[in-house]
Amino acid sequence: MRLPPSGSRNLENDGGGIGLFRSEFLYLNCDDYPTEDYQFEAYKKVLSDMGGKEVVIRTLDIGADKMIEYFHLPHEENPALGNRALRICLNRPEIFKTQLRALYRASAFGRLSIMFPMVTSVWEVREAKKMCELVKKELTAEGIPFSDEVDVGIMIETPAAAILSDRLAKEVDFFSIGTNDLTQYTLACDRQNNDLGRFFNAHHPAVLRLIKMACDNAHKEGIWCGICGELGADLELTELFLSIGLDELSVSPRAVLPLRQKVRETQVRVVREKLLAELLSDKNEL
Repeated sequence: MRLPPSGSRNLENDGGGIGLFRSEFLYLNCDDYPTEDYQFEAYKKVLSDMGGKEVVIRTLDIGADKMIEYFHLPHEENPALGNRALRICLNRPEIFKTQLRALYRASAFGRLSIMFPMVTSVWEVREAKKMCELVKKELTAEGIPFSDEVDVGIMIETPAAAILSDRLAKEVDFFSIGTNDLTQYTLACDRQNNDLGRFFNAHHPAVLRLIKMACDNAHKEGIWCGICGELGADLELTELFLSIGLDELSVSPRAVLPLRQKVRETQVRVVREKLLAELLSDKNEL
């Protein structure tokens, strides 16, 4: 189980690492683009503090509900479907390159994994990986140390990524399923709109089937697959997630102990057949 960064509480609850470090908060807390050195110091600290436990840092994820004035993003009628996250990084490579340089420099101080958000196509992942290789070549030429063991993964948070997960799994070292956005895009329900009520159902069988699809395809290629969305802490689904074979559940510090207890109590072999049958049925459709 991985925990979002929360100071000493990560280590107090014996979390397995940090499953989702939201790097966009470094940008949200600045009045201008954060420099490479500023980001490097922040990443270095969290990696050093975790004492060798893995830290998964998500690259810049702004847009939609997280807007930053100094980015000067144009107004969009539907920003959740617009210029956000990895799309901004690929369209503005100077910003992306600065962040990646800081990340790779910090990798010398701990166990870093880099994760790209809002993926919909294979070409996006390949282009992002090319930027990683460019940054590593530059750092090598400059004599700046970095780790050669940085894993690169993606978030599965669009139906397109889940459906293409068999191909995407060949490109990366891991998947982390962002269930908040995956639910939003699968059900065509704005997760910020409280008026939708029962229509936004994270337990919807379509969402659960996409999770299983991504997990199965990850394992076929020998990579791990976890969850970093709110469903990871949903104890009603813990047995199902274990039966599906998810390798990691990333939750908030306050959720780790109840979740660990639920995992300890679960007899996976006993519940697997029953739960997977329910997953493939229409039982949950009301």
